[in-house]
Amino acid sequence: TSEILLPVYKDTASAMAANPSASVMVNFASQRSVYPSAKEALAYPQVKTIAIIAEGVPENKTRLLIKEAREKGVAVIGPATVGGIKPGCFRIGNTGGMIDNCIDCKLHRPGSVAYVSRSGGMSNELNNIVSQHTNGVYEGVAIGGDRYPGTTFWDHLMRYQANPDVKMMVLLGEVGGVEEYAICEAIKDGRISKPLVAWCIGTCSGCFNHSVSFGHAGSAANSMLETSEAKNSALKKAGAVVPSSFNELPDAIHQTYARLVSEGIIVESAEVEKPTVPMDYKWAMDLGLVRKPSAFVSTICDDRKEELIYAGMEIGKVFEEDIGIGGVVSLLWFRRKLPPYACRFLEMILMLTADHGPAVSGAHNTIVTARAGKDLVSSLCAGLLTIGPRFGGAIDGAASMFSQAVDAGLSPQAFIDKMRDEKKLVMGIGHRIKSLENPDKRVEILKQYVFEHFPAHKVLDFACQVEKLTTRKKSNLILNVDGTIGCAFVDLLRYSGIFSAEEADTYLNSGVLNGLFVLGRSIGFIGHFLDQKRLKQGLYRHPWDDICYMLPSQVDEGA
Repeated sequence: TSEILLPVYKDTASAMAANPSASVMVNFASQRSVYPSAKEALAYPQVKTIAIIAEGVPENKTRLLIKEAREKGVAVIGPATVGGIKPGCFRIGNTGGMIDNCIDCKLHRPGSVAYVSRSGGMSNELNNIVSQHTNGVYEGVAIGGDRYPGTTFWDHLMRYQANPDVKMMVLLGEVGGVEEYAICEAIKDGRISKPLVAWCIGTCSGCFNHSVSFGHAGSAANSMLETSEAKNSALKKAGAVVPSSFNELPDAIHQTYARLVSEGIIVESAEVEKPTVPMDYKWAMDLGLVRKPSAFVSTICDDRKEELIYAGMEIGKVFEEDIGIGGVVSLLWFRRKLPPYACRFLEMILMLTADHGPAVSGAHNTIVTARAGKDLVSSLCAGLLTIGPRFGGAIDGAASMFSQAVDAGLSPQAFIDKMRDEKKLVMGIGHRIKSLENPDKRVEILKQYVFEHFPAHKVLDFACQVEKLTTRKKSNLILNVDGTIGCAFVDLLRYSGIFSAEEADTYLNSGVLNGLFVLGRSIGFIGHFLDQKRLKQGLYRHPWDDICYMLPSQVDEGA
């Protein structure tokens, strides 16, 4: 067995757009919101069937919904239904109950008997009866117990009549309503020619001297024609197989089935092997057994087999194909094997961001912590914790700013003006040391690689145009390495054809660029830690002459 994740959508439009082949809607909304939600579904031509589970839906709303559904050729099962089942294919709602019960009732494969029932609970009893006395259910539907069901006995029995795979039919009606008489007429005039075993429950209503509703809104006789006795009698006279009581219904079904087998109409086949299904957790707990549920989900790595697997690729193939660290990052971060140029680009980022000297805040913190006698992990964490908006975070900021400008269709000048008006620095622009006269070799290497190997570099092109304008003001307002990495990475996600637009935005918003900086800079931080340990450097104390002390000349006594 395996876990199956079902997507959840915020609205009907999103669900329909994401599942264009879906034609059945199971509506679990409450009686108060069934009508608007079902009506909303009717606006989508792909919907052919709506099952309404809720009981107590206002009858006027039900009738309006049925009218609109019929006009659009949509079948409505319910309200007040447990749904329906087509064994071996699918089920709607909770028909058949728990999975182990479905298997016990042979609902994992089709039989030859189709039934239609008013009652949902009794439909589950029919599943049991049919499985014990025939080769099983082909299809079963509970139309619902409300006064105005969306589909009737007639609708489903005529479908079964037209289906060559259905060899016999079962009708389980109840006290109240007159739908069964339409079935009587169809049997008499030959529209229903297949064997039909029928019974209307509620014969005990005659024991009361007043009308009694048996649970369902529609299960009350308002005239003699609506009593179970009258309908059973009419069905029997029309030619249906009607037992003398519900207790004899199983025998009636078996005898009809046995006759069809003897006549060669039903050809029995060997029973298929029952699927193995683990016990339900709560049930297993009640029985003193245990089925451990998943604590969390992992989609990138599996260590349970003989060979470690990275996103579907065995570790042996990782080395056979020599995909490198960039390939491993592509598998574990993006769940796919990126093309060589993309893997090489990831490796270039790691190499270019590995270190930037001991003076930057992250390396400084790592060095100070190492000299305080702390271990490698503690020293590394001290350095990593400095990464944020002012250190390393410029990569994320540059990617966001420049990509948003491109998406908005801004010109380079309009983008600069917008940032100035909003009093924001342009992330990814500017360097303390490097300038047009003293270019950053790291930026030149990245640009050259992107221009030569990327299929498109729209965001990086835009950033280069911005740089031409900013350097007119000051020569050190260049596109720095953070900006180059951020823009190029956006181009890889968006225009390589490898990722969907949604995936690209998800990765960018998840901070993947910060992840690359963290991964690369960890190499340098570890290097600084090892360097301090190798040099046996003592506890660091900042020199007094590098601190500007600005204490007040006297104690402020307050008001």
